Amino acid sequence: MTKSPQDIPEQNASVSGQPADVSTVIPAGGALPLAPHLEDLVETARSYAKASRSKNTQHAYDADWKHFGAWCRRMGVDPLPPVPQTIGLYISALAHGDQRRKTPALSVATIERRLSGLSWHFAQRGQPLDRKDRHIATVLAGIRRSHARPPQGKDALMGADIIAMTDTLGRDLRGLRDRAILLIGFAGGLRRSEIVALDVEREDSSTGWIEIVPEAGLILRLRGKTGWREVEIGRGSSEASCPLTAVETWIHYAKIARGPLFRRIFKDGTRVDVERLSDRHVARLVKRTALDAGIRADLPEAERQKLFSGHSLRAGLASSAEIEERYVQRQLGHASAEMTRKYQRRRDRFRVNLTKAAGL
Repeated sequence: MTKSPQDIPEQNASVSGQPADVSTVIPAGGALPLAPHLEDLVETARSYAKASRSKNTQHAYDADWKHFGAWCRRMGVDPLPPVPQTIGLYISALAHGDQRRKTPALSVATIERRLSGLSWHFAQRGQPLDRKDRHIATVLAGIRRSHARPPQGKDALMGADIIAMTDTLGRDLRGLRDRAILLIGFAGGLRRSEIVALDVEREDSSTGWIEIVPEAGLILRLRGKTGWREVEIGRGSSEASCPLTAVETWIHYAKIARGPLFRRIFKDGTRVDVERLSDRHVARLVKRTALDAGIRADLPEAERQKLFSGHSLRAGLASSAEIEERYVQRQLGHASAEMTRKYQRRRDRFRVNLTKAAGL
């Protein structure tokens, strides 16, 4: 039933526009019929519920929920309970865009991510969304057929590119830190979130840390999308391109004994903060140094800026490493070999010519 925005119940209006609070998953102690000696466990349970998603995923899901709530208010419909017909109309609007509001149409991948975000929020409120309902599934299938495009991944940065990028950096603290980020990110095939999550040594709250093996390299222990994994990073062929040397030099001059490995630097450039670096810094660093190094200089600068991201480091290692597939899969922490092959197909293009092999 369609309602005017003024008629929407106050509790629904507040839920539609705000991210889900963990209290919607684990209510306050007084809201649960718990014995007094169990109430102390409520906060513990709430903290675990909050940790069930990575920060980036939770931020994305919260943004999806907020966007859906704003759309519901404009359309004069209730966001709760989840009505499949309403969700079908919503994803149709996302796929079509809104010229009047100058809102562009979203990609199929983004629409599917929005659906995942909404499903999570509905489930936390005890009102699960049936994505197999025909009003959702059929509309989504039509969107895929009408708007699906080949995936456009970011360009991979090869070893020679990384060396050229590190050559653009200075020898001050920022340069030392950023050089270590580029080299360890490439050699480890790391996600940008994994790079900035590294600690100098293991702590109770660590989601990643390094172990320096003198004269050999680095061992990283990471908690990523597929669980915990161990990544070995060997010494480079020269001091200038060696991840171990870069990390040791950064730690020495930054005077870091414990806590986050990569940190912000104060404006004066001489003091290192205690705060962990944001993963957005990795993306900006890759873009800036790739441009400064003149990579893909044949293209206009506006196009070049779109080619590279933090993922270019990870894609670069997988695309350029001349080793067996299983070693690349283990380094990247891929759950399936098929994901690894997506990178290696780019590396192996035209190595085998089936046209000539067939006699043409």
